[in-house]
Amino acid sequence: MKLQGAVSSGLGRAHIFMAQKHYQDQFKRILESSAWPGTLNVDLVESCINNYNRLRIISGLDEGKVSDSDKALRIQGFEREGKSFGGATAFKAKISKDEKNWIECAILIPDLTRHVKTAEIISKSFLREIMPCNNGDLVFITLI
Repeated sequence: MKLQGAVSSGLGRAHIFMAQKHYQDQFKRILESSAWPGTLNVDLVESCINNYNRLRIISGLDEGKVSDSDKALRIQGFEREGKSFGGATAFKAKISKDEKNWIECAILIPDLTRHVKTAEIISKSFLREIMPCNNGDLVFITLI
């Protein structure tokens, strides 16, 4: 499955969740390393929305029938000091600006997301710096 879209700014709150040890321990089995404490938001082009919707269905956020559910990796939520941190579903992927140089990453779909046209990407590296990319830059994502 392939996705394509433009880098965009999020709400700037992902680092609060991404820095939690409980999540980082689980990200290590997906990324083989701790994740950078933040996400790269990618506003998907219209032709990719159906593919992204398939991932949302696999994640249990939308209804429908799809295959490839074996690619879904569950991130368990937890509660700490009376505060609940929700779960998520991750899909191993790679991301590129030029479709030649690829960086391993994962698409992360939180259980409580409002995003229906924006993919949240996690990586062991700060993607804005390592690719490098800025808001509006087109990127390509491929599930692996």
